[in-house]
Amino acid sequence: MIVERAYAHVAEADRGDGSQWPWSVPCVRQLLDDGLRFTAPVTFLVGENGSGKSTLVEALAEGFGLDSWGGSAGYRYAGPREPSPLGGRVRFEASKAGRRMLQGPRTRRRGFFLRAETALDALGRERGTGRISGSPEEMSHGEGFLMAFRERFNEPGLYVLDEPEAALSFASCLELVGLLDDLGRSGAQVVCATHSPLLTALPGAAIVEVGEHGMRPAQWQDLEIVDHWRRYLDDPWLYLRHIVGS
Repeated sequence: MIVERAYAHVAEADRGDGSQWPWSVPCVRQLLDDGLRFTAPVTFLVGENGSGKSTLVEALAEGFGLDSWGGSAGYRYAGPREPSPLGGRVRFEASKAGRRMLQGPRTRRRGFFLRAETALDALGRERGTGRISGSPEEMSHGEGFLMAFRERFNEPGLYVLDEPEAALSFASCLELVGLLDDLGRSGAQVVCATHSPLLTALPGAAIVEVGEHGMRPAQWQDLEIVDHWRRYLDDPWLYLRHIVGS
């Protein structure tokens, strides 16, 4: 484990009336009030679009010193993205290994922030440092993701992923499950926002359900995404009859 708890302190005056983003997002409000405790080397954040998963993982990555545009601690705001009002306030209760990273210069921090929409740009910058061997431009989107997982996610650090399954086939998602398991066992830590019931089935992983309630621990078999996929695959027409013409 690298970090054991994330939290942020924001004065009431800076939050305004609480109706402005990101202070209006329930999981952000809970982060400010209670923090987020990590209980396993791999943690999945699940929830509907708009629930705040991406806001939360981006703030965690930025608070740790990773590039919020996507990338490692060796870059900062390499893209045209301004620092978020939340990310700069995130702090961590860390393990001994995590404290060594956080107390030293930012370039000592190990890890990577993978955003689905900016991953290829971030990987291109990483290739320029010699940290990855292939050229993302010469690969499919999914192949580029897997190259990053195999070659860049290979040392203890904090790895923050935002919907990494977006570019992956079923078989590639299974490979990613194995790589995440290897990372967790190696002393690294993973925080992953996802819609994938395949990824969240990783044994031993913690699952945090994000929504209007804020954040709460969940079991894989109780997740709405698992229930919906199970019923859809059993009988797609139960859903499609409400969407397409008969």
